[in-house]
Amino acid sequence: MKEKIARWGLLFAEYLKRDWKKTILWILGVGLFSAAYVPAFVEISKGEGLLGMFEVMQNPAMISMVGPTPVEVGSAYTIGAMYAHTMTLFCGLFAMTVSILHVVDHTREEEEAGLTELVRSFQIGRQANSLAVTVQTLLINILLAVFIGVVMISFRVEAIPAEGSFLFGASIGLAGMIGAAIALFMAQIMPTSSGAKGASLGIMGLLYIIRGVTDVSNVKLSMLNPMGWTYLTNPFTENNWLPLVFGLVFCFALVMTAFTLEGARDMGAGYLPEREGRSNAKKSLLSVSGLFMKINKGIILGWLLAFVLMGIAYGSIYGDMHAFIESNELVSQMFTHAGVTLEESFTGTIMMVMIALVAILPIAVVNRLYAAESRMFLSQLYATKVTRSRFYWTSVGLAILAGIVGIFAAAGGLGATAIAVTDGNGPMQLLDFFAAGFNFLPAVLFFIGLSALVLGWFPRLGKAVYLYLGYSFLLNYIKGIVELPEWILKTAVQSWIPRMPIEAFDVVAFTVITTISIVLIIAGHIGYTRRDMDEKA
Repeated sequence: MKEKIARWGLLFAEYLKRDWKKTILWILGVGLFSAAYVPAFVEISKGEGLLGMFEVMQNPAMISMVGPTPVEVGSAYTIGAMYAHTMTLFCGLFAMTVSILHVVDHTREEEEAGLTELVRSFQIGRQANSLAVTVQTLLINILLAVFIGVVMISFRVEAIPAEGSFLFGASIGLAGMIGAAIALFMAQIMPTSSGAKGASLGIMGLLYIIRGVTDVSNVKLSMLNPMGWTYLTNPFTENNWLPLVFGLVFCFALVMTAFTLEGARDMGAGYLPEREGRSNAKKSLLSVSGLFMKINKGIILGWLLAFVLMGIAYGSIYGDMHAFIESNELVSQMFTHAGVTLEESFTGTIMMVMIALVAILPIAVVNRLYAAESRMFLSQLYATKVTRSRFYWTSVGLAILAGIVGIFAAAGGLGATAIAVTDGNGPMQLLDFFAAGFNFLPAVLFFIGLSALVLGWFPRLGKAVYLYLGYSFLLNYIKGIVELPEWILKTAVQSWIPRMPIEAFDVVAFTVITTISIVLIIAGHIGYTRRDMDEKA
């Protein structure tokens, strides 16, 4: 056994040195996302906010989304109980996703790239790399758990004591380790790194769906689900540390199984055989558009499903909307406007939130063209008579189509669910929801244009568009709570678009932003056809 893990410590030290920037961003990003919203929850809890939140969270749809709470009466629903109830599961999913991607990237993907073979040519054990990556991920998640606990304690909120804070952090850290263990196991089973990522994320999604069913029907069954161990610790209420023990035993067993499987398989192979392709390719693959649709099919279908579920989740709130919004002044500031009904006001605000998430998909589609370019996936095609313009316009066109369908899915899910839970007695019809959604189409086109511009002139900065999207979303989300100068608000593209049905449709803003988006796309095309290819492999 010692021979198989020989010099793993050396690799571990090298990985810490190599990934120190990523590690800092990982801990800060996931940690602050998990712990930094305490002040916002303090504001929400003022007045009758806690009681209103408690009533809303008893909705079976909300329980299936965020999990149950052991609190049985609204008077016992403290800030800490509310924070753990609404945040633990989603923060755990975030930590789990990051760990999955990290483990697969540093095991199976490096194996496919030939790096593992190069490392093993030295006096390095066969399984030293997997052990080093596992210990590195364990260390990062331990530091993440401690960081979350310290940040939460630093706010000095009476209802958020030290024990609950560190248990909350430990729950998030455990979620990360469960994700890492699943990823290491699937890296041995699946024939490719992309397959390992897809299978690991698929298992995560399946566990989430199963726990959604059991949380509503019988929460005791959720304790049989590995994902249940990450949020049924119930920080700030029961402070149950036992699920962490179950989780650690599960991780240890799965990691040891993965090591056994790795020791018996050939490098570059998985236990599941790689699926044989068709003897003759589909006719659709004979075209650039068919090829790009094939490349992006998985991400597009996955995000569209997420948009529908997101719409359904928000739509389920309409039945309890009055009790929730009217119970707290801060929430009322965010979701109510004079002269319109509560449902219309909520729709205008929540649609802005949903469309900001919809914009992620077309940005990802545009960025995939650069990813294929940098990995030399399209090198042979570049040598044919197919022009760069064809690649560019196909990718941008697919992004536009994905944005339009994404808006339709999100608005349709929201509208159909809202109408269903109100028995059709609400003030809005399905067409009103679609109008509110497609009113933000210029914003989605703007982000596509910005991504296209970056692709053409600064391709390595493609992910920076996500930062502007987050910045733009944040400004519009908090402008009803915090008074900001008008010029700052206008730096966000959504600020130029009225929120229907709160405000009237503005044909000038719609036309101008759409025109600017077209100009950005054309400018990106000029850069893309003139610059050198950036092939890293």
